[in-house]
Amino acid sequence: MIRKLSLIFAGALMGASAVSVVYGTNGTAAIAASSDTYRQLAIFGDIFERVRAQYVTPPDEKQLVESAISGMLSSLDPHSSYLNADAAKDMRVQTKGEFGGLGIEVTMENELVKVVAPIDDTPAARAGILAGDLIQKIDGEEVRGMTLSDAVDKMRGLVNTPIELTILREGQTEPLTFTIIRDTIKVKAVKHRVEEDIGYLRISSFTEKTTDDLRAAIEDIRQQIPEDELKGYVLDLRLNPGGLLDQAVNVADSLLERGEIVSTRGREPTDITRYGSQPGDLTDGKPIIVLINGGSASASEIVAGALQDHRRAAILGTRSFGKGSVQTIIPLGENGALRLTTALYYTPSGESIQGKGITPDIMVEQPLPEELQGADVTARGESSLPGHIRGEEETEEGSGSIAYVPQDPAEDVQLAYAFDLLRGEKTDPAFPPSPNKAVMNQ
Repeated sequence: MIRKLSLIFAGALMGASAVSVVYGTNGTAAIAASSDTYRQLAIFGDIFERVRAQYVTPPDEKQLVESAISGMLSSLDPHSSYLNADAAKDMRVQTKGEFGGLGIEVTMENELVKVVAPIDDTPAARAGILAGDLIQKIDGEEVRGMTLSDAVDKMRGLVNTPIELTILREGQTEPLTFTIIRDTIKVKAVKHRVEEDIGYLRISSFTEKTTDDLRAAIEDIRQQIPEDELKGYVLDLRLNPGGLLDQAVNVADSLLERGEIVSTRGREPTDITRYGSQPGDLTDGKPIIVLINGGSASASEIVAGALQDHRRAAILGTRSFGKGSVQTIIPLGENGALRLTTALYYTPSGESIQGKGITPDIMVEQPLPEELQGADVTARGESSLPGHIRGEEETEEGSGSIAYVPQDPAEDVQLAYAFDLLRGEKTDPAFPPSPNKAVMNQ
């Protein structure tokens, strides 16, 4: 059983590997409950009192209540959850793009902590932790029996202190042991470099800094490569678990001249919000290839979907994670916050990605190196999560794909393919796309 809480640690960002976050307002809604509902609540109160009074050892009453709330929310979908005061504070810190810890995003699978993805240039990534690794022990203590929150708490600690992780890796007969030194994780939202006549942009997450970092990166590339020599850009969204919805919209807006970017639709038929782009393409219309894989989720799927539907960019790689839901963070004052799924998002052409993912225009598989042959580095996708909201267009094929990117760019087949397309050394019917010819949502 997979419990998809997906925490980036060790700041304990309570977000799925794919999270779109919208900050809501505080408040309560008066809802008329039936007498049957009141009877059920009375049963809950009776059981709580019996546990409190008769359990073999005095229970932590606060923990009992928090567990009951968490159980209620986890029955809705994998992404709705309760954040206590500490977790809510950590989440606010992390969306600013800086937190303390190891630098890996995790979930729970078969009572072990599973690595969803290591964050670029963090202690975990440098130590060689890979997507799909299962953490069996933390400083020698078995993970089985721990909750995900308990495991994350144990992996958190003071900067410059060591932690030992015992890892089970598919294809390895013996457990692997990694000693990692905790550090302050400053996630640089956008990294860039010049590849001769091509600008390479990698967005690792959508934090408050992402759009500003992207603008600065593109400006730096344009200063290094003369306009008449610049062949185009590669926008790398692989292993990007998502983040803030407004940042996804702003990034897409930065690359589009006009048109809808994304729409969200809530419970009521009239509850529709549309996000459109304003004139102004930071790249001045240069060709763009977007890279995605099974680790591309939520906010990264919004960007890829918008650029694909408007034919502003060609999407290359493998099928994305398929998280098409929006979570609203509802502050509860000193009691933390409620993270509740309140809407689904749709691409400009009106397609829901929930449980389906983005299908690339150009399918290019990333081969695994010999030492990882047989390893489980597949992000199984939203469609595999127990209790997920079934997407309107979800198929048996589902979502997700291989979530592996070589650390050495020279071994990166998908990246090399994108470079060859931009330089005209390879051809494909999907590249270059014809901008602004997509059929828009009516």
